Amino acid sequence: MPKAELTPAKKTALDWIDANRDRLSRDHQTIWSFHEPSWREYRSAAWYVERLRSEGFEVEAGSGGMPTAFCATWSNGDGPTIGGYAEYDAVPGQSQEAVPYRKPREGVNRFAAGHTDPHSALGIGSFTGFLAAKRAMEQHGLKGRLKFFGEPAEKMCGSKPVHAAKGYYDDLDAAFSFHPHSFPALANSCFWDTHCAAYWSRIYTFECPSPETWNASAANVGVAHVHNIARAPGAIDAVCLMYTSSKYMKEAMLPHTGSWSLNEYIPIAGQAAADNLAPNISQIQYSLRAPSLEMCEQVFAVLDRNAEHCAAMSHCTVSKAWITRTRLGLANHAMAEITYDNFELIGPPQWGEEARAFARELQKNLGVEPMEDPFAPEIQVLTTPQEGEAWFRSQLPSWQHNISADDYVDYTWHAPTVRLYVARPALRAAEGGFRYPEWARYAMCGTPACIDPMWETAGRVIAATIVDLLTEPEHLRKARAEFEERTGGGIGGSQWVAPLLPKDFAPPVHYRWPEYIDTVRGSGEWTIPTSEPVLGKADQTG
Repeated sequence: MPKAELTPAKKTALDWIDANRDRLSRDHQTIWSFHEPSWREYRSAAWYVERLRSEGFEVEAGSGGMPTAFCATWSNGDGPTIGGYAEYDAVPGQSQEAVPYRKPREGVNRFAAGHTDPHSALGIGSFTGFLAAKRAMEQHGLKGRLKFFGEPAEKMCGSKPVHAAKGYYDDLDAAFSFHPHSFPALANSCFWDTHCAAYWSRIYTFECPSPETWNASAANVGVAHVHNIARAPGAIDAVCLMYTSSKYMKEAMLPHTGSWSLNEYIPIAGQAAADNLAPNISQIQYSLRAPSLEMCEQVFAVLDRNAEHCAAMSHCTVSKAWITRTRLGLANHAMAEITYDNFELIGPPQWGEEARAFARELQKNLGVEPMEDPFAPEIQVLTTPQEGEAWFRSQLPSWQHNISADDYVDYTWHAPTVRLYVARPALRAAEGGFRYPEWARYAMCGTPACIDPMWETAGRVIAATIVDLLTEPEHLRKARAEFEERTGGGIGGSQWVAPLLPKDFAPPVHYRWPEYIDTVRGSGEWTIPTSEPVLGKADQTG
């Protein structure tokens, strides 16, 4: 395949980015400042919906039954449909100001959410690429259709399996998945064969509806008072038993091979206010990353069994519900090749002196001797997809071709999809094995001089590649042929894996996920108290 060239249409797209760089930088700061967690990205989604409509897109807000999702389309006539998306969820407990020292954000609890990857810049990078491609399509008469999604709750791998199950991706001819780099060895590259693994998450709800049937009243002695009666263990005991037993059983869930992880979260524990009453409800969520669907099935078979026994011991009932179930990522070499060719045309991100000065100040405040070039060398060069694949193969068992997790994988089963990585700012390794704290990365992610080179480069690569797909039909033909071969005929083919959620799946937006709320105490309060309790004043609880 010939290397990508700077065609007049591509130049139009890149010139549009140059002309709108300052505005787009402010746009990123807007999303970064919202820092809304999964399933609660109300302002972020509303911003995208309003902005896309102002750019001429038709937008379905709340797509797939998800209040903070959207599906935006724009057409310039009959032609291929190219898909992409924004993410915008932040991570609870990771609050950090854009300053070169540890400082949680002003005005919210220090355990509130913050952008880590950051998804704020992920979204703006993809958004930039699609708007720039739209400009080239308008000016050069390129026929085709752009379909741009708002994908909430990526940290729970939440929305894309829902969109996939409800058919939103079935009309795509190609799709782009951009993410800030996660693997230093391929900071500026595309996945080749090794794609993201599956992510399954289930929530178990324990309830104690009939505590009075715990034991016989004849066993009660002494003063006839409710506090003298042995109460049922109840829902707190159930969730504690579930947590503990599943920790013990983790060693027996899967063999010690392949990279997999199991994590838990307790959104509700008791609701009894420490009274002498049986706690009536509790919940625990389990989330698994695993490189095969069979491994996922096995782990949740153990968890389901544990839940039934823990409920019985604590005089509770248990119900279980899926939060998400993703598939394994499917490779497409043709999409990786054309995207990487344009990456070579654009070049890696470049950080200027303002960014370097900020990074040196970070190093100084962390007790590291400031470096002339404080940024890691890996983020300043390109790595071919084949070189990145060789690195994966040197680290993983021969049978494992999926690692980590991200719900973009559900796009890969509906259209030829590329997984593009562009480097986010990362500090150069210090002597003595010093490990930089995570907040240092988050601070750079909110600093325009540090983060703008990443999303701008991503936007350029995406825009240039969309132009190629619309002007060189051979690229799409090759990508489609590979997709059909890998799936045994495309959607519904002999080797195609269907969505793992049913078409009528109700998105899990009703659970008690962390969020910002309005109360009589003010606006934007975190569900953890906004400030520490002050002696003599009422505790501020959300």
